[in-house]
Amino acid sequence: MTATLERPQGTVEKPALRHRLAERGVDRVLLLLVPGVLFVAVLFVYPVFYGLQLSFQPKDGGGPLANYQKFFSDSYLFDTIWLTLRLALPAALINVLASIPIAYRMRGRFRGKRLLTTILVVPITLGTVLTAEGLIEYLGPVGWFNKVLLWLHLTDTPLRLVNNYWGVLFSLIITGFPFAFLLTLSYLSGIDPSLEQAAATLGADWRHRFTRITLPLLAPGLAITFCLTFVLAFSVFPSAYLVGLPQGATRVISIAAYESAFRDFDFPLGSAIAMIMAVVMLAVIGLVLAWRSTLYRGATGGKG
Repeated sequence: MTATLERPQGTVEKPALRHRLAERGVDRVLLLLVPGVLFVAVLFVYPVFYGLQLSFQPKDGGGPLANYQKFFSDSYLFDTIWLTLRLALPAALINVLASIPIAYRMRGRFRGKRLLTTILVVPITLGTVLTAEGLIEYLGPVGWFNKVLLWLHLTDTPLRLVNNYWGVLFSLIITGFPFAFLLTLSYLSGIDPSLEQAAATLGADWRHRFTRITLPLLAPGLAITFCLTFVLAFSVFPSAYLVGLPQGATRVISIAAYESAFRDFDFPLGSAIAMIMAVVMLAVIGLVLAWRSTLYRGATGGKG
């Protein structure tokens, strides 16, 4: 005779652990994240923490904060922050502002859109070195631009547009605009066109539709676009050497970190400068995202 065990009345069978985890979205599909997490840990998290702890080990001694004290007390090093911000902030702002009218016009369907989009994103494929070479050939003292100005008698001497601040700024705009354009175009494509159509039926012209509907919905996405283009511009290095003045007006903070580590072989100081560089970027991004949080946040809007 087989004995059967009856569960007391009023008790509920407890689900298995696997089912309880599945209810919280934890299942075997999450194992697909393991390669990505390992990749990030090995190629990003570990180098960052290694560089952070290395920055607290000054080469010449003097305490764990000696490298940071040296950076902020040496004007030749400290000024690299402002020199880099003078390049990165205008470049990011120009790229974002320039991308708005072009992306606004190109969000619809028209003949030749693919060709025009391809032309606008071609600078991504050129690379920094080729872009710098083109700027030197075009904007240099004997370049085409100055030759045309001299031929038209618009100037008596060639304009100096490379190997200075302007050369690096032009390079950052050329290489950063495609990213800003593609991001802005994607955000604009995510805005429901029926909103503008409804406003048009109520008599709003294109200016009012853009300033009262499209721009408020697009602004959060523009903040993200600005952050990404700012990071690209703030980490400028090759352009500052090739079309700038690396020991003068374009001695950006990345050059200071490189020279400290690989010219002076002071790796702790180079790591400290890299950490300061990261903090400055995060501070600017934090301010932009804080401003973004005050913008319109509704059920209908862009992808940002």
